[in-house]
Amino acid sequence: MTGPLEKLSTSKVFEGELIKYKFKSAVLGGLDAQFNIFVPLLKNGAKAPLLVYLAGLTCTEDNGAQKGGFFGTAASQGIAILFPDTSPRGAGVPGEDDAWDFGTGAGFYLNATKPEYSKHYNMYSHVTTELPEVLKEANLPIDLSRQSIFGHSMGGHGALVLYLSSQSKQYRSASAFSPIANPSKCPWGEKAFNGYLQGGVDEGAKAYDATELISKAKDPLHILVDYGTGDNFYKQGQLLPENFLKAARTSGYNEVQVRVRSHEDYDHSYYFISTFAGDHIHFHANFLKA
Repeated sequence: MTGPLEKLSTSKVFEGELIKYKFKSAVLGGLDAQFNIFVPLLKNGAKAPLLVYLAGLTCTEDNGAQKGGFFGTAASQGIAILFPDTSPRGAGVPGEDDAWDFGTGAGFYLNATKPEYSKHYNMYSHVTTELPEVLKEANLPIDLSRQSIFGHSMGGHGALVLYLSSQSKQYRSASAFSPIANPSKCPWGEKAFNGYLQGGVDEGAKAYDATELISKAKDPLHILVDYGTGDNFYKQGQLLPENFLKAARTSGYNEVQVRVRSHEDYDHSYYFISTFAGDHIHFHANFLKA
């Protein structure tokens, strides 16, 4: 963090508060970064565990907060939710605004290694390291020793990767709606890895592919994945949840440790997310409140 934390807005919701902040991010090369944080109303000086929500392609820090339908259940469970942005904004890298699935709004929750992107496109470190430090400065009633993570599409990829690459040390559980579960084998992931990483898809597969990472995992895992069979991106082979499930089972993880559920006719939208939002909050509550 390179500058003071600025509160932009606050809204009361479900007896809690949704606060939007802005700060200059050192990890993102000195650019302004924004995030939303939902803080439930707690009594007697209690602190809320933190659930991190990572949004998908083209989204900002607002999409999950506005459309996810998370706050009622989160408030009842006493869980805070952090909504980071999906990429740096205004990096000025040539070509970063040429496509909707790469560059601005499409940071893929990795740390770029190509020189033109490596100064700014470091969403992995932004989410895992920088934002928890910023939250400490905000002095909110949040217990950062209890964190879990979830996300949608590109953010589902991010949630699974951040959880698996930390080998469950930072996050107690992970869940995902319609995740890009095997990015080194799909067009979205290949484009991102070849664009951001010097080692291309090979580097991406080793560091940022949930299907590859779960093949190497050794710790007990707590993962829930939901996707819809009516999802056009699923039909186009962008998500590949079956590959993730097969890798989990091959690695010895049973359906209690890694649960992957398909839902007939549901699509890729926030209508799908909001339908199962409560399930995911309750899933994480099992581990955040243990």
